[in-house]
Amino acid sequence: MSARAASVQRVVVGPGHHDANAEDLVRRAQQGDVAAFEALYRMHAPAVFALCRRMLGDEQQARELLQDVFVRAWERLPSFRGDSSLATWLHRLGVNVVLERMRSTKREASRRADASEDSLGRSTETDADTRMDLESALATLAPGARQVFLLHDVYGYSHDEIASMVGIAAATARVQLWRARRALMRIIEL
Repeated sequence: MSARAASVQRVVVGPGHHDANAEDLVRRAQQGDVAAFEALYRMHAPAVFALCRRMLGDEQQARELLQDVFVRAWERLPSFRGDSSLATWLHRLGVNVVLERMRSTKREASRRADASEDSLGRSTETDADTRMDLESALATLAPGARQVFLLHDVYGYSHDEIASMVGIAAATARVQLWRARRALMRIIEL
């Protein structure tokens, strides 16, 4: 193993880890060092993938968008100033990429939302023996309700921030959050 590979291997300690070596990786990646960017990818890809999967409810689309997020990160890394951690910057970038994808397929999502609006995303399965994990329960929510629930309750964005990111009124974000919580409570009670 080369000295460079060994230094990269020592730095890869997990998502969200912030130390001088991670800052050095960012600086080197900003200067075009592909190995440094690859190490950053390995550190942060699991968290970005989880974000995409939760927001989309689809593992295959999440894998595609994970790549889109890191392509965009590579393109925009020179403009990263370090005002926040790289993990926070990538998280925000991931949210934006997912929201862009959702907007680009808005017509299809709108049809699904209209079809499920009356049920508010409730599962049609009534078998008491059926167990749903959180991912499955979230996948049953209407797209707008799932988006707002994740951004607010999981990732901690305020209603005003969500409204700005998604392009809806803050009051609409509150209503969608209420609907999502109510639908999830119904699923849990089954």
